[in-house]
Amino acid sequence: MELAADDVKRVVTTALEEDLRYGPDATTEATVPADAVALAEITPRRPGVLAGLPVALAVFDAVLGESAYEVLDKRADGDRLAAGRPALVMRGPVRGLLTAERTALNLLCHLSGVATATRAWVDAVAGTGCAIRDSRKTLPGLRLLQKYAVRCGGGVNHRMGLGDAVLIKDNHVIAAGGVTNALAAARERAPHLAREVEVTTLDELDEVLAAGAEEVLLDNFSPEQCAEAVRRRDAAGAATRLEASGGLTLDVARAYAETGVDYLAVGALTHSAPALDLGMDLR
Repeated sequence: MELAADDVKRVVTTALEEDLRYGPDATTEATVPADAVALAEITPRRPGVLAGLPVALAVFDAVLGESAYEVLDKRADGDRLAAGRPALVMRGPVRGLLTAERTALNLLCHLSGVATATRAWVDAVAGTGCAIRDSRKTLPGLRLLQKYAVRCGGGVNHRMGLGDAVLIKDNHVIAAGGVTNALAAARERAPHLAREVEVTTLDELDEVLAAGAEEVLLDNFSPEQCAEAVRRRDAAGAATRLEASGGLTLDVARAYAETGVDYLAVGALTHSAPALDLGMDLR
């Protein structure tokens, strides 16, 4: 679950520029003595999965300086959190802690929400061999962090951008003059990239299986259709991986996973996961 320091710095810098573009924290500087020091605990108000702690700490580093505060205890990204048990305990200058508080919590709550949502899906399909996969339905500027949070929740990542994998969808098929043409063109122009083809019917599936597709996205298939797709894949002796996508909800996740598909694609992991409620309290 690696998270590149440069990616963290870019997001943290942007976030702090939003908070401090009009000047320093006027409320904190007016109400808190310059020499005040306190213990601060960041605690979940409800259970969840932690993600983004290095990002939150990078905010405190940027505001206070790495040597100006002390981390006394912390959990690890990917840990399941119990409500009321601190995820992070620090001691440092109160002015700096309060200045950094909201920026750090915005990122930590959001990323932990993504990880928590992902873990719910992963738990729902446990034991089936099916993986939960994300999409490019991410917030601008936060894709790398959101996809990191998906990994913290036990999910796996789909392509990170437009240039690291090929995903042939319906409009590409129309533009290429057919799914077989589109797949052949992708193999010729981008032989080094993984290739996935979207299909909307079982007849289209048969066509791309015959064309040797490495991966197929089953768009808006029912569980029964997914099971039939798996049967046809296996009967063809193909090593093609199958991904169910479109209209999936948590209550039907296991029914889809038990059909034998390799992945469930869940855009909601990143585009609509509710934030995990964490708060910072001074002691």
